[in-house]
Amino acid sequence: MLIVGKPPVALVAVAMSLLCACGGGRHEATEAYVLVVANTKIAYWQEAAEGLQAAGRDLGVKVEMVGPETYDPKAEKEEFLAVVHRQIPPAGILVSAADPELMREAIDSAAAAGIPVVTIDSDSPKSKRLTFIGTNNYTAGQMSGEILAKELNGKGSVVLFSIPGQENLNERVEGLKRVLARNPGIKILQVINIAGDPTKAFDGTQGLIAKGKTLPDAFVCLEALSCAEVADVLDRAGIKDKTIVAMDTQEGTLNWMRKGMIRATIAQKPYTMTYFGTRVLDDFHHAKPSGNASSAQGTRSPVPVFMDTGATLVDKSNMAAFTVAPPPAR
Repeated sequence: MLIVGKPPVALVAVAMSLLCACGGGRHEATEAYVLVVANTKIAYWQEAAEGLQAAGRDLGVKVEMVGPETYDPKAEKEEFLAVVHRQIPPAGILVSAADPELMREAIDSAAAAGIPVVTIDSDSPKSKRLTFIGTNNYTAGQMSGEILAKELNGKGSVVLFSIPGQENLNERVEGLKRVLARNPGIKILQVINIAGDPTKAFDGTQGLIAKGKTLPDAFVCLEALSCAEVADVLDRAGIKDKTIVAMDTQEGTLNWMRKGMIRATIAQKPYTMTYFGTRVLDDFHHAKPSGNASSAQGTRSPVPVFMDTGATLVDKSNMAAFTVAPPPAR
């Protein structure tokens, strides 16, 4: 029905009550969604926090990111359990499982308490999480391998930087190895475990130079923190002829790309992971699906095992699109 002119006060009151019923009736005043990560201060998780906040604003719910300020899987588990046992439990939890087996029991305890859990970025596939939302990490590893093979023309040596045991990074290693199986002339000399600490990448690269032996032809970083450090060490040593392939698009990585030290990087979507993940949890909280909510069991699960948020190869041809513009001057 089309109403022309100024509506009567009673009609306005009815309309407002309907709006309140639609918007406010779905969410309780105490409703909150929590993101738990193992390293809250790095740029990657700050971008994820922006997606979380945007989802909270759009849904009209409380959101929060918690976790240790430096990489610490055990502290992440403790923080997760503290969230589960809050006096007013959250409506749902997003978690990036730095150590999938360590987090498994904690995730299962949340599920037992009726709190839905969605893993993002790094999965705990044997847990009772509802679904995993994040990068297809095997594909991301293949993308790194393809650019490496192209740059080395199918022949050379490479050192990898990773965190062995973390599910998403293990998958990237396997994806890269799949490409190298088709390029047997490229050999992996070493995998340096940075354990979530970029200084280990710096020191590890310096150690390779200090040995006085022939350096590898390439360096591939399978996580976000290493390659700016690798580029810094090589630049200080005046070594310009090495291929560096990075992961993610924090400003330090992009700066070294502008300088020509980093050849390419693989962009993920942490903002998308948390934004979409929060909305998935909200839907589960308010409209619990019928059937088996465990995505790992049966052919009639209401949720998929995995939702791919995508990954993009970034080089000088498209890197401008991944540079965050500074806020306007006031």
